[in-house]
Amino acid sequence: MTMGKPLLSAMRIAEMNLGFFGLQFSFGLQQANMGPIYSYLGADEATMPLLWLAGPVTGLLVQPIVGALSDRTRTRFGRRTPYFLVGAVLCSLGLLAMPYSPALWVAASLLWILDAANNVTMEPYRAYVSDRLDPSQRAAGFLTQSAFTGLAQTLSYLAPSLLVWGGISADLIDANGIPEITRIAFVIGAILSISTIVWSVVRVPELPTPPSEQPDGGGSSLSAQVAWDDLVAAVREMPLAMRQLALAMLFQWFAMFAYWQYIGFAVARSLFGTGDPASPAFRQAILATGQAGATYNFIAFIAAFAMVPIARRIGARPVHAIAMVLSGLAMLALPSADTNLGLFLPMIGIGIGWGSLMGNPYIMLAGAIPPARTGIYMGIFNMFIVIPMMIETLVVPLIYRPVLGGDPRNVLMLAGVLMLCAAIATLRVREGRPSLPAATA
Repeated sequence: MTMGKPLLSAMRIAEMNLGFFGLQFSFGLQQANMGPIYSYLGADEATMPLLWLAGPVTGLLVQPIVGALSDRTRTRFGRRTPYFLVGAVLCSLGLLAMPYSPALWVAASLLWILDAANNVTMEPYRAYVSDRLDPSQRAAGFLTQSAFTGLAQTLSYLAPSLLVWGGISADLIDANGIPEITRIAFVIGAILSISTIVWSVVRVPELPTPPSEQPDGGGSSLSAQVAWDDLVAAVREMPLAMRQLALAMLFQWFAMFAYWQYIGFAVARSLFGTGDPASPAFRQAILATGQAGATYNFIAFIAAFAMVPIARRIGARPVHAIAMVLSGLAMLALPSADTNLGLFLPMIGIGIGWGSLMGNPYIMLAGAIPPARTGIYMGIFNMFIVIPMMIETLVVPLIYRPVLGGDPRNVLMLAGVLMLCAAIATLRVREGRPSLPAATA
């Protein structure tokens, strides 16, 4: 025992993060398939980022409030569990419906529902990991979470290709142009979303919340007004390290959102010489993009585990800065890729960056925030993700043709430069040394 928290074995840390596998499989399906789905339904390439606005807006509105509410929630299942269980059910329903969208407005509407469900789940889940672990195990906990993100998204990106390799034709499409392999992949995601989270909460249930970790010592009841007051107070009293992380988050999440939206279109032009979403060559480009995405997510899975002892020894800040440099250089190299080697080699740098991005910023954050406000600060921290995404969705349509020449490869160049800026901003963050791990019991 350390500071009242029982130390968990590596297996228990893995089990408590298994629900993140299902959640991130869902996100991976969105990242890999929403752009193509929108294209199949007739979306314009330049204004497509506006159709991705659901994620940033729902994250901005939902996560801080849900985080504040979860800090004060008291149930026999715990304070975080009710939120990510409800979110997982709604997420599964959204995944089942998405690939059957008959029109562009239906797909866009379903994405709002799906993203709202994911946002109800996300930050309470991160807070649950921070609550449940002793400070000496948080680096392992968050980087294990990052590893599951890499593994889940590897499989979600690869799912359509696996189905093709299993004998289903990539050209088997419905009347709206949506491939059958996309529908099957979303059904698999719906099953994983709910089943993995149930497994985590059953195997590693929440601990009773001690009075020292309750806002106001547990004296105030749960209400919308109390949650809002907590949010305002938390923003006003935000720790310095968290404020400094905001600039790095601005650069890196603008870059990642632009990358997800346009990588498929860039690959279609570079490797397949097409920009026509209705062509067989475009569908092959999307499969190749999925395989490349699976590659960088698998590398993220491996890199996240490799980063645990390094971050423990030298701190999460320099590790994350180096990872952002590698990711930025990889994005700068992608527009010139005209062979499979040129496509897959940069995935090493992007994978290392993605593995770090999903773990190291949370290590820096967890050591800087008070335990009683973990949920609300995790929710506010998500604002540092969604606000850059909102900026990207509004800026890219304005500059896509006049500044970027209507070429998705130039979007990737912009993303690479911003990743290098994120590395510089990360080095400005004042981070305390992480606690050394104790032996597990």
